[in-house]
Amino acid sequence: MAQSLTTLTVQTSGPRLYDVTREVAQWVRETGIASGLLTLFCQHTSASLLITENVSSAVHRDLVHWLERAVPEGRQYEHDDEGPDDMPAHIKAMLTGSSLVVPVIGGRPALGTWQGLFLAEHRRSSHRRSIVVHLAGD
Repeated sequence: MAQSLTTLTVQTSGPRLYDVTREVAQWVRETGIASGLLTLFCQHTSASLLITENVSSAVHRDLVHWLERAVPEGRQYEHDDEGPDDMPAHIKAMLTGSSLVVPVIGGRPALGTWQGLFLAEHRRSSHRRSIVVHLAGD
């Protein structure tokens, strides 16, 4: 069984979904591994990873707005070391998750027609986010 590992860096500029599908798919092709399991892991506690609709930006806006309503900023949180969006960002990341596992078939992530891989930024300020990507297979 072959394995390959890399880290993708995503520059963010506030709360939204950042599409990483093409970068991940290109890296998978470059590994030469035709079938296996692809794991993505976000190395942050205020950003997360999602598989969601890859065509309509309205879906992305609706998800971000829903998370803002579900976990609003405010004085109800004890933890606010980095500002009022700090603890809400941690909660949003916990709710949406820090890792994904995707089968690889024919040298490509086996995503559905309308699926894409996204980093969800939950903080208002800009950040450099790291996603560890690992592929094991044949």
